[in-house]
Amino acid sequence: MTTTTIKTVQEILNQPTTWNACFQVLQNLDLEALVGDRRPEQFEWVFVGCGTSYYLAQAAAASLTLLTGRSSRALPASEILLHPELSLPAIQTVFPILISRSGHTSEVLAVAEVLQQKKIEFLALTCDGRELETTTRRVLKLPVREESTVMTGSFSSMLLAMQFVAAKLVGNQAFLKSLGELPSLVAPLLARYAQQLEKFALHPFEDVAVLGQGPLYPIASEVALKVMESSSSYAQYFHTLEFRHGPKSIIDNRALVIGLISDEGAQQEVKVIREMKELGASTIIIANHATDEAKKAADLLIELSSSLPSLSLLVAYVVWGQLFGSYVGLAKGLNPDNPTNLSRVVTF
Repeated sequence: MTTTTIKTVQEILNQPTTWNACFQVLQNLDLEALVGDRRPEQFEWVFVGCGTSYYLAQAAAASLTLLTGRSSRALPASEILLHPELSLPAIQTVFPILISRSGHTSEVLAVAEVLQQKKIEFLALTCDGRELETTTRRVLKLPVREESTVMTGSFSSMLLAMQFVAAKLVGNQAFLKSLGELPSLVAPLLARYAQQLEKFALHPFEDVAVLGQGPLYPIASEVALKVMESSSSYAQYFHTLEFRHGPKSIIDNRALVIGLISDEGAQQEVKVIREMKELGASTIIIANHATDEAKKAADLLIELSSSLPSLSLLVAYVVWGQLFGSYVGLAKGLNPDNPTNLSRVVTF
């Protein structure tokens, strides 16, 4: 197998083109039909998903909070099903956003049924549509068609869509413009760094830890999941500074630490990565602007070098974890298009 024959890899590399297609849909979005009176200043937006879509929900909730100044949160669909009183105590003041690439995920469809029974209006965010788009009059369906099992372009595109909606709600034209510039930012970076990342993935690692803070924490979670899904390797995710409080006990020369470095917390976050390198770990740093300290702490440095707002760059961080997971899988002789024990859609 080669990277050119693996659909997952090609779909990852093709994301800038995919985003451009989604932006064409988003530019013509009827926000009134999509949201109506369910504005963040009056309703708590609760993003709901499973697996990758749950991490997407976390990143979307963080984005909405930061863009609108209104509190938002994310829940796994299973929490609403198994612990409804805890997860949705004030049902009349919530606006759920149900996320499913396929629109066929059993737990998400079960949540849709619960919400229908309680007469709670909700929004469906999907790519394939299927049953989910029939459950509500509020649907945002994106033109993303993935053949691969794991979510890649669908994750990034649906996250961009939620960031677009949040910025549109508050009239943040500068942020909307920044989102539109992402394809032209990321495409040359993929051409520059993909081969370096593929070569780095040839090193055998027994433990992988992915670290991120703030809006990058759910991105770190998704990066770790992609490593697990695509390569059958065990990976964990932590808030960066929390890694020093116990988890660093796993660090030796067989460990890899991937640090997603924020502009806001770079000084403290890089110190953690540097400490892990001194303890023997291999390190990958993904940063927007890399300081001299970051360059010293990284065995592999991916630098975005962008003037765009840090919140708009979340998808520019996640693509490297998607690629790395696939490359590690290929290095282990696995096929990322057919990951162990996984199917494209999870149903009961």
